[in-house]
Amino acid sequence: MTTNTATDALLHKGSGLQVVVGLGQSGLSVARYLVAQGYQVAVTDAQAVPRLADQLPDEIDIRRFGTIDAALLQQATRIIISPGISLATEAVAAARQANVPVVSDIQLFCDACTVPIVAITGSNAKSTVTTLVGQMAIDAGVNVGVGGNIGVPALTLLDNTDMELAVLELSSFQLETVTDLNAQVATVLNMSPDHLDRHGDMLGYHQAKHRIFQGAKSVVINREDALTRPLVADNLPRVSTGIHAPDENQYGLITDSEGDIYLARGTEKLLSADKLLIKGRHNLLNAQAALALGELAGLPVDSMLDTLQQFTGLEHRCQYVANVADIDYFNDSKGTNIGSTMAAIEGLGAVYAPKDGKLLLILGGQGKGQEFGELTPFINQYVSQLLLIGEDSQQIEQHLRTANLSDDVALHQCQSLENAFDTIQQVTVSSLSQVQAVLLSPACASFDQYSGYAARGEHFNQLVDQLNLARADSMTTG
Repeated sequence: MTTNTATDALLHKGSGLQVVVGLGQSGLSVARYLVAQGYQVAVTDAQAVPRLADQLPDEIDIRRFGTIDAALLQQATRIIISPGISLATEAVAAARQANVPVVSDIQLFCDACTVPIVAITGSNAKSTVTTLVGQMAIDAGVNVGVGGNIGVPALTLLDNTDMELAVLELSSFQLETVTDLNAQVATVLNMSPDHLDRHGDMLGYHQAKHRIFQGAKSVVINREDALTRPLVADNLPRVSTGIHAPDENQYGLITDSEGDIYLARGTEKLLSADKLLIKGRHNLLNAQAALALGELAGLPVDSMLDTLQQFTGLEHRCQYVANVADIDYFNDSKGTNIGSTMAAIEGLGAVYAPKDGKLLLILGGQGKGQEFGELTPFINQYVSQLLLIGEDSQQIEQHLRTANLSDDVALHQCQSLENAFDTIQQVTVSSLSQVQAVLLSPACASFDQYSGYAARGEHFNQLVDQLNLARADSMTTG
């Protein structure tokens, strides 16, 4: 179906037509921005009735819905593509072949932004670090805009004419059409296989992520992950983070003679890990990354350390939910790839292991072509009960068993979260159960059963609440 309230007459490239492909939140922000800049704008979307269509400016009368209009794209002076739409889409690929420039909203933002940019990407934890750096800036009295992949379209930040600093979370999809971001400081937090169905292979994914370093004035590097190191000039200011004691002027962890762990810069202990509300080794790396980014953006260290001690983390990201019957429940529904779930298992597992505790892990959903056998060593070390849900649960089990899942790990096919909670009650009732924490970290997309990871996480939280209420009722009536 095609909806078009304007003439079907061909438009000439010379007229400067800007075509927005995809009408999600970022596409809407692009359309509004370009109209405000005085451009002639057209919009096309594969949905017959895009949800946000009625919010488009009245000036946009070329609206081609129901398919991505290949003829319209051929007439564009420039195409602005939404991150959810692949460059390999036939109509888009044909336009690129015809040398029509294709950019993202992030490119428009960079071209217009006059304040320093902190640019953050990575397979995991980018939302946590972006939010934390943004909060550090706010607490330091800086007028900051926080957006990009984190929910607020980047172009919307330009409405704040007093903005002094922009902190952007950027996805590989956004970065693959960005040239010369020119960030004040840029980082790739970590790299693990993700979105290979879109990028083709790890090299394509790596190349997209590393576009964040183009034109960067300084960089932050994760010493634990060689794939985060950019090919930039040796004299470019850089700060590194890691889990070991750091070299001079770098960030890391120092363990004292009592076994207490501290965030450190060089030989200076900055903050005891016990004072952080966010737990796990992965969060100690996140805290370091935020400190390093903030330092290179000019934020004061003392203020950043105060912020760190107040930060409770993000919803659905290793979020502590409740303790029920002496078992802690953690919602990591935002863990939608194996790298994220590895970090969650290792980070939380190491907290409970000294007390001979194990994790009960809930895994599964849409697997996105990942190789789940990579999780096996982490599961074997830290997990005693493994509950699988979602449409790819059988395939995940096959991957794990092929990779020598330990016989000590009890595996249960549960299909749904409701069934998983029934199983939780059965396997934890024994006094012999080692389970001290239940972790929902699916390593999968949620769209087989939910509208998104947030809906999956909310359902998990509700089931924990129901479990808590049921236990309270049984204790009062027992």
